[in-house]
Amino acid sequence: MNLTIARVLMWQVLVAVALAAVLWGIYGNTAGYSALLGGVTCVVPNAFLALRLVVPRRDPGGQALIGAAWIGEIGKLALTVLFFTLVFTLVKPLSAAALFAGFIVTQLVTFSGLLMRSEQDMNTSNSNGS
Repeated sequence: MNLTIARVLMWQVLVAVALAAVLWGIYGNTAGYSALLGGVTCVVPNAFLALRLVVPRRDPGGQALIGAAWIGEIGKLALTVLFFTLVFTLVKPLSAAALFAGFIVTQLVTFSGLLMRSEQDMNTSNSNGS
């Protein structure tokens, strides 16, 4: 798996756990596990999309990559809806504010991947001298 993708997923898990721990300490058990469930609702679909994009394909062309991206995005959306549905129907009591806070904060970690990627690009040199 691409190093940047793995690092982003790792940071998403760490941020979700850290936020859950903070909310658990400040607001109690319900807020803590609700935030953790929000983080899981974000990380698992993102991992599905990441795996769809990096798994080797028989056809290495651009069309196959676009197809994998479409399937990955549709699967990510379906998994996100499924997870939210399961959490809202099965978990009682639930703090919706903490759940969405965990989801949103964990999703925002994705933007750090852009920073990680540009940092990685700056630290590597091209063989053509540029």
